[in-house]
Order: sequence, then structure tokens, then C-alpha cells
Amino acid sequence: MSDEERRDSLADQAAAWVPPWERPRPPAPTASEVVETAPGVDGGPDSAKIAGEPSEPSEPSEPSEPDDVEPGAGAGEPAEGEPGAVEAGAEGAGEGGGGDVPRRQAVGRRRAPVEPEPAPVLSDAELRGALEAILLVVDEPVSELVLAQVLEQPAERVGPMLDEIAAGYTAAGHGFELRRAAGGWRLYTRPEYATYVERFVLDGQSVRLTQAALETLAVVAYKQPVTRSRISAIRGVNCDGVIRTLVTRGLVEECGTETDSGAFLYRTTTLFLEKLGLNTVDELPPLAPFLPDDVEELADATR
Repeated sequence: MSDEERRDSLADQAAAWVPPWERPRPPAPTASEVVETAPGVDGGPDSAKIAGEPSEPSEPSEPSEPDDVEPGAGAGEPAEGEPGAVEAGAEGAGEGGGGDVPRRQAVGRRRAPVEPEPAPVLSDAELRGALEAILLVVDEPVSELVLAQVLEQPAERVGPMLDEIAAGYTAAGHGFELRRAAGGWRLYTRPEYATYVERFVLDGQSVRLTQAALETLAVVAYKQPVTRSRISAIRGVNCDGVIRTLVTRGLVEECGTETDSGAFLYRTTTLFLEKLGLNTVDELPPLAPFLPDDVEELADATR
């Protein structure tokens, strides 16, 4: 070939050459056409072929790349490590039937909460025995709600069962009875056997409240909540020492302060109700029958 013919051929090739960024992009391969080869298998990762395309020797590509294409990323192909690559492999394994690529299993699924086992339902005999066992060891009246929570039984069953137990003790003529007091239930000895119990417990020794303590306790019971100055004004004497005695014995307790003066307020305790056999202070007897006839004249005289 002469030099002129060679120059004409090179000129034709230069005129027909198209830059890579102006060349049409090849269509992206579908998921079913992608065949992934694991490392170590013949051919290696670089031997992936597109199905249906004959193998031809690759032509040397131009070193230049378009500005709008990021290096290392092929057109229409997800980059390595991106979620799209995993999903494409999983779909290809399911649609193409190859079965070489396992489907990605969902992780981190929340388990359904385990429901607690329901409390066993006690029979009437078991419920009766459990209530009697608890009532034998309590040192203060216990409410129906507390008993229901301890036994894990509905309160609608506990209340009628306590009434039935109390009626059974009375009908059988036991020396003790189940009685409601201070907002709860507790076993008590019957009043007709009080002399024998008192003889056994006290053994000839008796601890009684003084007259001043009884009067102060009565004022607190009927006027509660009340301050010490108000009690002293009603009784006509100072009652600080008597109040301390009643608080020490657990019959009176503090229940806040007065808004105007800031003085402490006092009220009776559940032990007071328990000792008198009352459920609430509303069951205290009225004072009208015990007042003198000329109480208004006495009140006017003291003013």
C-alpha cells in the first residue's frame, strides 16, 4: 500500500471516529440475563457474560469517559454494595430458575408479645380457705381490694365470700367472728367472751386512758381535723402533753396544717376505729342526748 493510500485510509478513519460521550449507550441488561460467578470458580468475577451474546475479542476502549458518568459505575448497572444489586440477584434467581443466588431473608422481625398466663380460678372451697388463712395472720383490718389482688381473683367474688364466712361463724357459734372495721375485715373475739380474754391478756394489769386523755380524744373525734389551740379552748386547759400521749399510743395523728395560722391539724387513726369497733367516724353516737339543757346559757356565760 502506498503512502497516499495509507493517508487516505487514516483520514477516513479519523472522519468516522465518534467520541465515547457521543456514542449511544448500550441497553441495560435485564436481571434474568445477569450471571454472577463466585470468586474461585473458573472464569472468576470477570468472566460474567450476557446470555445470548457471542463472545468476541474486546476492542481497546478509549481512555476518555463522559463527564456525566461517575468513574467505576456502568450505565444502568447498580454499583457494588448497593441494595439494588442484591435485589436484582434475588429476582433473577427466582425468575430465571437458576437457583444459584439465595433470596435475601428479612431480618429483625419483631416477635409477637407473649401474653401472660391467666390466673387460675379458685373454687369456692379454695377461696374460702385462702381468705381464712390470710385473716388469721393480719395485724390490722385488710380491705377486699387487697385480698383480691393477693389471691388474683375478682373483687366481686371476694366480698360475697367474706359475708358468707362471717355468717357461717355466727351460725356455728364460734368464740370469734369476722367483722368489718376501719374499712377492712379482721377476726375478733365475741363480746360475750371479753371477760375471759381480758383476764388472759391483762393478767391483773390494766392500762387505761386518763380522764383528760379521754376528753381530748373525744374532742378530736368529733371536731377533726382540729388544732391543739382549738382543743385547749374547748377543754379550758392546755392539752399539749395529752396530745403527745395520744399520738404515741397511735390513737391520734397529724393530718396537715391550718391554712391561716399554719398550726398542725390532728385526727383519729384507724387504730381508734378498730378499738371502738367502728367502720368510719360517721358511726360515732350523736352528742345531742348527752348535752345539758342549758347549754346555750353556758355558752353565753363563757363569752
